[in-house]
Amino acid sequence: MIAVTTFKDKPVALFGLGGSGLATAKALVAGGARVVAWDDNPDSVAKAAVEGIATADLRGIDWPAQAAFVLSPGVPLTHPKPHWSVDLAHAAGVEIIGDVELFVRERRAHAPDCPFIAITGTNGKSTTTALIAHILRSSGRDTQLGGNIGTAILTLDPPKAERYFVVECSSYQVDLAPTLNPSAGILLNLTPDHLDRHGTMQHYADVKERLVAGSGTAVIGVDDSFCALIADRVERAGVKVRRISKRVVVADGLYAEGSRIIEAHGGAASLLVDLDGIETLKGSHNAQNTAAAIAACLAVGVSRDEIRAGLKSFPGLKHRMQPVGRRVQVVFVNDSKATNADAAAPALSSYDRIYWIAGGLPKEGGIVSLAPLFPRIVKAYLIGEAAPAFAATLGEAVPYEISGTLEKAVAHAAADASADTTPSAVMLSPACASFDQFKNFEVRGDAFVGHVAGLDGVTMLIDLG
Repeated sequence: MIAVTTFKDKPVALFGLGGSGLATAKALVAGGARVVAWDDNPDSVAKAAVEGIATADLRGIDWPAQAAFVLSPGVPLTHPKPHWSVDLAHAAGVEIIGDVELFVRERRAHAPDCPFIAITGTNGKSTTTALIAHILRSSGRDTQLGGNIGTAILTLDPPKAERYFVVECSSYQVDLAPTLNPSAGILLNLTPDHLDRHGTMQHYADVKERLVAGSGTAVIGVDDSFCALIADRVERAGVKVRRISKRVVVADGLYAEGSRIIEAHGGAASLLVDLDGIETLKGSHNAQNTAAAIAACLAVGVSRDEIRAGLKSFPGLKHRMQPVGRRVQVVFVNDSKATNADAAAPALSSYDRIYWIAGGLPKEGGIVSLAPLFPRIVKAYLIGEAAPAFAATLGEAVPYEISGTLEKAVAHAAADASADTTPSAVMLSPACASFDQFKNFEVRGDAFVGHVAGLDGVTMLIDLG
């Protein structure tokens, strides 16, 4: 745990007692803050009280006396309308911050020079974050991985010299971190997302910009107009900017030519690494993720040879285009995290011959948008509630069967792919939520891995422990 000492002996109000909120409350108490916490869920309040956190309805506290108001990122700050606790904090003139800001202040107070990489963007955050952490760890560095990727930031080990922090930041977390100042900050891309919480695309972009605006080195993807303008603005403000692209040549930064990552500086360009043959980094989207990871690692002192070695051994992000097994010419790919068509597109774009397992609880629009990728699909194996609708969309364009269950789909797809003399992939990329048959996409992905492991002649590529 990172004990938050920067509010020692000061009163702090906190709202939101879910997983990260409770961790934040504990970290503040451990550092000596006088915390009063609340949640709209009585069960969360009761759990916090059992954990020794002082609780009280924040409607009745002395707001002007509070040194800060700590808000959990899942609670609306601005849109569709501010939460009632936000209105009370604003009325009292109390600053509103989140757990990432608390980390930033602890780092600044105790280890301001410890390397800190922060990653944001609409797509690719988790893969890029995991890849950076893997490169750092594989090079022998003390590495802490957390934030929006699943581990609350204040549950990490405390900042100290030579300890590297790799933190995925959602737009909600950035919005609550006014002094965010990573050694290297990454903004991968921007497409419309979470507009219910940000109101407009411009406001969403403005929030994301804050992460790179305060960075020692700003690594910015310039393949969309919002990010390209942000890169120009941040650079004019005096920040060192490294542009990355999967589409165009950049003069100072890194860009992709197919699977090749090219490093450019001062008009000169050279091949840094070729991703061909690295199964976990297939596809143009991963070329962008890799370019960003490389630029950030270079910014905090990792050598090019260390980076190349880390890329080659990257195991992939669990449930995201993850090669899990191989049988002769067939690779089995777990892309269970693809819970809608847009999320499934990168994986389907990355293999030429696919035996595709799809379906579950359907999302609006189904798989119509994936039609340009249908020529890559040898056959589809449809499961769950979406099966009839997906079958209608596939029509005569793609051979399919309605398998019904994941177990049957894996068995039938594996048999068909093994009879195919051309290298191919059996891929779970459902383009659906999991809730009709599974608790969540993680359970669905684990079930896929289990079924693959039970096939004869399969060599598993991941640790089943």
